Amino acid sequence: MSDLPGLPHLVVIPVFPGVNALDVSGPAEVLALAGRLLPRGRAGYEVRLRAERSGPVATFSGVPLCVDETFDGPRMRPDTVLVPGRVDLGPHGPTPCVDEAVVAWLREVGPHAGRIASVCAGAHVTAAAGLLDGHRATTHWATADRLADEYPAVTVDPDPIFIRSGRMWTSAGLTASMDLTLALVAEDHGDDLALELARIMVMYLQRPGGQSQFSVPLAHPVSGRQDLRSLRRWIGENLASDLSVPALAARLALSERHFARIFRTETGTTPGAFVEELRLEAARRLLERTDHPLPAVARACGLGSVETVHRVFRDRLRTTPGEYRRRFRVTGS
Repeated sequence: MSDLPGLPHLVVIPVFPGVNALDVSGPAEVLALAGRLLPRGRAGYEVRLRAERSGPVATFSGVPLCVDETFDGPRMRPDTVLVPGRVDLGPHGPTPCVDEAVVAWLREVGPHAGRIASVCAGAHVTAAAGLLDGHRATTHWATADRLADEYPAVTVDPDPIFIRSGRMWTSAGLTASMDLTLALVAEDHGDDLALELARIMVMYLQRPGGQSQFSVPLAHPVSGRQDLRSLRRWIGENLASDLSVPALAARLALSERHFARIFRTETGTTPGAFVEELRLEAARRLLERTDHPLPAVARACGLGSVETVHRVFRDRLRTTPGEYRRRFRVTGS
């Protein structure tokens, strides 16, 4: 395991014939790009593939993966094991593929790895190795009932896009692997790097569950005006400040009417709606990642009062802050 300063974070992906290529390539691309964006002197990620036999491994799409490390090769302690999956569509409905060679390798390596992250139906493989017992987990919606039936020691929730339970991470189907990997990068290197990755890859930022909300900076067009681009960044960094139309217009030395008009033209929304969306996103993150009481959340994100937080969550998410936290809290253990 790469605990020493300067050594890359070792990610091992066990693959098998017929594995979903996107389960492997999606996270690998995110991790590679993260390494390019890290400041000079900070180590990125080293991704290795392992399989029962070396050589080309055919994926579900037929595109082969080149594998030069086998399960019985040199023993190592990975920082992260990322378990991909595959779902077959047959006469009896979707069936997850559980490769016994991968299961055997996971039983040996999994207990010693820094963390285990399962992609899509990879949760069935991880569960077969006994690593998800006692944990909350998710998987592809079409196989969630089967996961719950076959592994009663696992608490299965089919709704979230990804779940963290201690050192065990699981994600929903296919493209959710990207959301999961963004969350892993955020844990390793902070939210700012994850946000930059999301922008470059034109992705949502760390969707915490089954919601359809965009990350606000990605939901509105990038303005052609440098002053508005700078203002939008400043708003995101000063959510507890006075962000009324008069205050924002004054920052740009514009009349309130002219400011409101050009803001809507450039972004497709009003200044008030934009500010509220950013404050809601900040409140969501605090509810997902901290135990701060609701009054503190209201102050930190600029919504002011608990009553306002409740109104915004009710109007925009059709839920309460308490219910949101209960469902989407990312817990460490």
